[in-house]
Amino acid sequence: MRYEFFIASRYMMSREKSRIISVITFISIAGIAVGVAALVIVLSVMNGFESGIREKIIGITSHITVTAYEGDGIKPTEEIFDNINSVPGVVASMPVVQGKVAVSSRYSADGVMLRGVDKNKIGEVSDVKSQMILGEFDFGDKEEPGIVIGFTLADNLGVTTGSRLKVFSLSDNEFDPLTARPLVNIYTVKGIFETGMFEYDASLVYIDIKEAQWMFSMDDKVSFIDVKTENIYKAKSIAEKVNDKLDYRFFASDWSRTHKNLFSWMTLEKWAMFIALSLIIAVAGINIISNLIMVVLEKRKDIGILQTMGATKSSIKAIFLAKGLIVSMIGILIGLILGVGLCLIQDEYAIISLPAEIYFISELPVEINIGDIAAITLVALAVTFVASLYPASRAASLTPAQIIRYG
Repeated sequence: MRYEFFIASRYMMSREKSRIISVITFISIAGIAVGVAALVIVLSVMNGFESGIREKIIGITSHITVTAYEGDGIKPTEEIFDNINSVPGVVASMPVVQGKVAVSSRYSADGVMLRGVDKNKIGEVSDVKSQMILGEFDFGDKEEPGIVIGFTLADNLGVTTGSRLKVFSLSDNEFDPLTARPLVNIYTVKGIFETGMFEYDASLVYIDIKEAQWMFSMDDKVSFIDVKTENIYKAKSIAEKVNDKLDYRFFASDWSRTHKNLFSWMTLEKWAMFIALSLIIAVAGINIISNLIMVVLEKRKDIGILQTMGATKSSIKAIFLAKGLIVSMIGILIGLILGVGLCLIQDEYAIISLPAEIYFISELPVEINIGDIAAITLVALAVTFVASLYPASRAASLTPAQIIRYG
């Protein structure tokens, strides 16, 4: 151990007559610990929100969506699917018909988003089959067509499996030309799913793709094609390769582009919170400045003795820089233990719950990121180092003659 660090560690506790310095030292440590813990908790929560919402959105929708530029739908030919599925990284693809409809039961009615899919292929692209809590993901037969709905919607409509729902088309071009009335059909609830994301559980329903094509007067066309990839973080590059395979009429966009506004906002908010909460560490840095200045004043004689024994100005400066860094490292360690510990407790026991209708998820999510912890540690060390520079420089500038003259 270099003697500068040894002396700095001895200076952590002041003499009895200057107990106030020790108190300020503890306050500085506490300030850094609180700032670090706050940053760890807030960034972990933001990471949890982002990951949770991303997984739920992508689990229900898709990694890549192929649409038509003209907006009149896609005729799903074998050639299109062969081109999509031939791209490295693509796991599966599935045609989807989507549009807004109204649903009604004996007790209530609501407007929802209807998705027409192939029940045999949905499991290859979406996670909705694994999120069934009642019944099965099944659409019955022509005599008794089935529908699959979200848990919140089922609760709002007062229905369960076996109940019947009326589904009404809403757009003008989906009216029966003979009666000028919206197309309507009665479906039996075959299954109920729960994703944990209120937006989907309350406003998404599934029927057979043929039924949806009839409901939206699309003949043999579909709204778009959902594509699943091996790695969601490579979806953007895979989407570009899919575009190279398709002709000019079609366009493939990955999840980060489809939901760009949402995830851009979440990233911006995360770093805004990081900057704001870093001010707590900055306040602790001010405490360190005052603490070191008081230590320098108290240890003037010690500084003079060290200089007469041959200590250089850089060594004197290093002693007080080391003291500031020791304070910082203790505070960082305590803050990390506190922040990570609270995050692990929340992750394991979900102590804090959330209203799903407001926050899309039912419990406060946390995801600890090593990169965030490294950034927090570096920021805290940098703030402490800068705060320690002035007092350390003042200590190094003292000379034995000044110390003798001014005591």
